[in-house]
Amino acid sequence: MNSETKSFIKLWLSVLASLCYCNFIARKFPKGKIRLLSLLPIFVLFTLLPLNLSSLNIVGPTAFFITWLANFKLLLFSFDQGPLSSIPPNSILRFISVACLPIKIKTYPSDPQSPPNIKIKDNPISKKSPLNLAIKVLLFALLIRIYDYKQHLHPKIISVLYCCHIYLLLEIILAMGAALARALLGIELEPQFEEPYLSTSLQDFWGKRWNLMVTSILRPTVYNPIRSMSARLLGSEWALMAAMVGTFMVSGLMHELMFFYLTRATPSWEVMWFFVLHGICTALEVLMKKSLTGRWRLHRAVSRPLVVGFVVTTSIWLFFPQMIRNGVDVRAIEEYAVLVEFVKEMLKCARVRHGA
Repeated sequence: MNSETKSFIKLWLSVLASLCYCNFIARKFPKGKIRLLSLLPIFVLFTLLPLNLSSLNIVGPTAFFITWLANFKLLLFSFDQGPLSSIPPNSILRFISVACLPIKIKTYPSDPQSPPNIKIKDNPISKKSPLNLAIKVLLFALLIRIYDYKQHLHPKIISVLYCCHIYLLLEIILAMGAALARALLGIELEPQFEEPYLSTSLQDFWGKRWNLMVTSILRPTVYNPIRSMSARLLGSEWALMAAMVGTFMVSGLMHELMFFYLTRATPSWEVMWFFVLHGICTALEVLMKKSLTGRWRLHRAVSRPLVVGFVVTTSIWLFFPQMIRNGVDVRAIEEYAVLVEFVKEMLKCARVRHGA
């Protein structure tokens, strides 16, 4: 644990130094190919750094933060786009936080019908109380405890528990990252999740409720360019299909890379097919909804279970097998026990020092 902690600290010191270079040096290059070339070493470094970690519960979030989010934000920054391009050079703390944390600063577009400087009211769904997160932390702790009785549970039930595990873990990790950024910067942030179990369609699930940080970074880097380039060749509807499927394919490739960091095994491409399947189904769903505009649609009481059921079923079929096959689930659960013991030991040492 001590060795992993040292590696973790060294990694983040490298990340901080790299982002200082991006802010103070790479920013001085003109946007476009020249700035992109100046950032290529950072892209490579951020892709290799997670390989220095071995703990699953550390390498997973770290790879997501720097290899995926930071690299994609810096890619936009190369062309003077995205969240980093609007940050002043002297705001280094904000530049670093936005670059490597899963956050999006909340903006308030002005209502054309209202006087200037009047802000539109927030969407009520975005307001989450601390109790909401506390309940999810308790559910996650309960879930870890249930794993002690895995031998008495049916494999399908365990797979459903893994779906809950992924959701709760991601929401807790992203909320912690947002809390850190909020404390450092004193700014209001966009939510990362919007209760995905309430989704009424795949488009609603992937576009408006599930891991919105990824959605917000894939839209300008992948979706918009593909749709713009293919619109002239394919027409608007086919361009929409191509953009949606292409975006899901890039997401699938990045998830395969995340899985490689966790397993260090040759990709089986099941996760890639999971996202290709969801990309095709989501695109078809959007086209179908357009053709049924103003006509009968499924009630939420029916559509919600169908959407969640489809996501869970396809996850059990394609998303989890690679992790289970490589023992990632078992190792991750074992690490929680090690982490608890490590924290207890640290608290014990702290009490001894305080008593002395």
